[in-house]
Amino acid sequence: MAAKRFPVEAGHIMMFARSIGDDNPVYYDDEAGKKSAAGEVIAPPTFVQASAQFDPDYFLRPKVGQPWFGSGKNPTGIVRAPGGGGGGGGGGGLHAEQHYEYHRPLRAGDVLTATTKPGKTWEKEGRRSGKLVFSESVTEYRNQDGELVITARGVGVRTERPVEQPAAKKEEA
Repeated sequence: MAAKRFPVEAGHIMMFARSIGDDNPVYYDDEAGKKSAAGEVIAPPTFVQASAQFDPDYFLRPKVGQPWFGSGKNPTGIVRAPGGGGGGGGGGGLHAEQHYEYHRPLRAGDVLTATTKPGKTWEKEGRRSGKLVFSESVTEYRNQDGELVITARGVGVRTERPVEQPAAKKEEA
C-alpha cells in the first residue's frame, strides 16, 4: 500500500497536517521547527500513509475512465458479489490496526523508498462470523541514504462468513 519512491515535500507536509486538523507549527513554520527537538520542520506521525497516493496501483485510488469503489453504496455502479467482502473467504475484511515506529523524524527533502513484506498471521474464533483470520503487513520506509526512518505495521482481519444481522424490530405506533 505504499509507493516504491515517495518524495517528502514541505508543502505536502503542511497540507497533510491541515487535512487532519493539526495546526502544530512544527509541521509548517521554519522558526518553530528550528526550536523543536528535531531542529527543523517535520512530518506528522501518520504522514507516510499518504505514500499510497503515489502508488499508481493503490486499490482505493480512483483511475480515470474506470469505475471506482468509493465510500458510498455502489457510488459508481460497481456491484460486489454477494458475500464478497474485502478479505476473501465467505465473509468480509477490514483494516483492524495500524502502528508506526519512528527511528528518526521524517523531514522535508527526504525521498523514501518503501518495502512491504508479510508479517505475523493468527486466528481467533468469532462469536457471530466464525473464524477470524488476522494478518500483519510490515512496510519499512528508508530515506535516500538507505537509513531506516519508519516501520509501519498494519493488521487486517477477515471473517470466515458474513455476520448475520439480527432481524429488525417492528416499531410500535
